[in-house]
Amino acid sequence: MASTRQFPTSGFTVLDPSRDFEEETLPGYVKERYYPVRIGEVFRSRYQVVTKLGFGSSSTVWLCRDLSDGQFLVLKVHVRTMRQPSEVQISDHLKTVHDAQSVGRYVRLVLDSFQVPGPHGVHPCIIYEPAGIDIRDYIHCLEGDALTEELLRPALRFVLIALNYLHQPQVIHTGLCFISDVQPNNILLGIDDETVFAYMEEDEMTKPAPRKVLDDRTIYATRAMPLTSGEPILADLGEARLAEEKQTGLIMPDVYRAPEVMLGMDWDSKVDIWAIGQTAWTLFEQGHLFRSQNLDTQSGQARRFAEMVSLLGPPPVEFLRRSKQSLHFWDEDGNWKSSEEIPQQSLESRESRLQGDNQRLFLEFLRKTLSWLPEERPTAKQLLLDEWLRGDDY
Repeated sequence: MASTRQFPTSGFTVLDPSRDFEEETLPGYVKERYYPVRIGEVFRSRYQVVTKLGFGSSSTVWLCRDLSDGQFLVLKVHVRTMRQPSEVQISDHLKTVHDAQSVGRYVRLVLDSFQVPGPHGVHPCIIYEPAGIDIRDYIHCLEGDALTEELLRPALRFVLIALNYLHQPQVIHTGLCFISDVQPNNILLGIDDETVFAYMEEDEMTKPAPRKVLDDRTIYATRAMPLTSGEPILADLGEARLAEEKQTGLIMPDVYRAPEVMLGMDWDSKVDIWAIGQTAWTLFEQGHLFRSQNLDTQSGQARRFAEMVSLLGPPPVEFLRRSKQSLHFWDEDGNWKSSEEIPQQSLESRESRLQGDNQRLFLEFLRKTLSWLPEERPTAKQLLLDEWLRGDDY
């Protein structure tokens, strides 16, 4: 059993308590919703917090050491709620269907979960295997702020392998790409050398993170993860659905939302394939495929559909007849009737980094994933055989 460490109580930069910092800067931040984690704190008599790795609207994330065996792990402390995070159930389901070790190579599963009482309520906590930086941060380290074609292909292959593991037992990620959830910030680089965590722990001991010290909590600065080169891992099952039948309801972030979701149709795992296409574009082209992002209004939806028509061609009438909402934008024969003009553009005119066969094959890959008809989109397993995706490796 590893012994607890005593982290410094001085020697750090104390930040101005009157200025918002880290999670305090998020829209709608309410301090009582967050558990006041302390570096050095031990959860469940087992997990000692080492340093802060990140924060969001629903949690803070920490590097911790498992005192039972000395291993480094990741602790996510959710905002107060009595509800168990859905990713716990999803992870348990996946472990009953697949060998946890094999699926864990590609999808970050929950290792342990528990609750901790806070000053203002109960906070669910989740333990994961550690992983590296997300692929967006990795891209910022590259010249041009974009993946090369040679780096994009293997990254997408790993994500598709992960999706195949999910889809076989009827799990839909729905968050690839900024909520489906195949979004670039849900793709993490793997860890090929775990000594990086020991270095981070020592840094916290010798150069403690800056912090804002308040009466009831301390807000710590996030410590940047070092660059690693392990195989990509699909993370964040927080929006995933266990769905043996077709689903309904609003999912996915606006920027990646599939047309069947926008039109209130039933949807299935093919929303993840739609998200893969958009993720590929985002990672490679330094911007989103669809530029209009506000889908809260009918006019915003019309602008998005106009973009889709310009890049993908008009939707089949068969598709439109599945939703009465389509009559806001198309007539009964599938003719565009919205006052929103269809932009003069195409995938070919928008794609600027490739030429010749490379561009043709890349755009063929995209068109497969971005088919209006969900049933015409390939499965993750089928897409792994795509000619562009295989590249020169096969």
